[in-house]
Amino acid sequence: MPDATKKYTTIHYQGYLELEKILDAQHPRSAELEDKPAHDEMLFIIVHQVYELWFKQIIHELGSVIEMFEKQWVDERNIGAAVARLERVVEIQKLLIQQIRIMETMTPLDFLDFRNYLFPASGFQSFQFRKVEVMMGLRSGQRLTYNQAPYTAVFTDEQRRELEEMENNNTLFEVVEAWLERTPFLEFRGFHFLEYYRSAVQKMLERERSAIGSSEYLSPEKKEMRLQMLGSTDTYFQSVLDPAAHRQMRREGKLRLSYKASIAALLINLYRDEPILQMPFNLLMRLMDMDEALTTWRYRHAQMVLRMLGRKVGTGGSSGYDYLQETAAKHHIFKDLHNISTLLIPRSELPELPRELKEELGFHYSQKS
Repeated sequence: MPDATKKYTTIHYQGYLELEKILDAQHPRSAELEDKPAHDEMLFIIVHQVYELWFKQIIHELGSVIEMFEKQWVDERNIGAAVARLERVVEIQKLLIQQIRIMETMTPLDFLDFRNYLFPASGFQSFQFRKVEVMMGLRSGQRLTYNQAPYTAVFTDEQRRELEEMENNNTLFEVVEAWLERTPFLEFRGFHFLEYYRSAVQKMLERERSAIGSSEYLSPEKKEMRLQMLGSTDTYFQSVLDPAAHRQMRREGKLRLSYKASIAALLINLYRDEPILQMPFNLLMRLMDMDEALTTWRYRHAQMVLRMLGRKVGTGGSSGYDYLQETAAKHHIFKDLHNISTLLIPRSELPELPRELKEELGFHYSQKS
């Protein structure tokens, strides 16, 4: 119960937002060290301060979603809240990408007017951005090294301990993986999803092989090429049809989601129109949106650096553009969810669900049942 003795008090807009602190936090070094300050250094500072404010909000949202999902049982009502909060993160990410256009109103010569005053400061030293990456699920073993050193090398001992502790605790990737593994519909009263799926894939592939073989418009060479592109149950479908193949692909770093979680994600994607699976499907979509937006931001950031600096070394000593471009290509977190598209089959090929299961997926299902 709220404390009845507490009274609401009035507050001024400026005091509530502590604007004196915020608006007094821009101190261009060129103004301190030169008679004529660099005009665009103010823009540079403000854009990066705004980035840090948005990072703080993203951390706030991700932390709340992780807390919802780290329990053994996730309240279905929380999935809707989680989807809404991840949608908010995606909208913030869009703003972060758009801010690069504001930064690009500064020319390379404008930047060179104050760049020398930044050494050895660098965006690589953004502690909050590293927290965002870790909370989403990016692990040390997945990362490119920073100047041949761990990414934590640029932080204080206390910050390193915090990042390491976050990696050792639940991340968004891990709590979603555990939630997917608890999906109750993979084996349901005689309906074995994988057996039906395997049969449907084989029928689909046989039908498409037949259509390719009977085509009057394709040469023998093109028919062979199309058949190779079509694949078989022994190619990429193995990741869900063969647990041993899936384990091998995880060992090789090609996959990260557990086998059971991958099957559940596939089922949710295939039967997304069933009422009880619509919100889980939306959740998986938002995770992919976040991953895609983060990759887009990395790519745009790399392009901005190339535009401003060319191939110069970054102020923090990194290889600049090359490093940023590589992170955009490699630092994907939810790539397994993107790979689900490889395994989808047309709606017309989907196995018909038993009537009892259709009822369960129509919101008859509850935790007690």
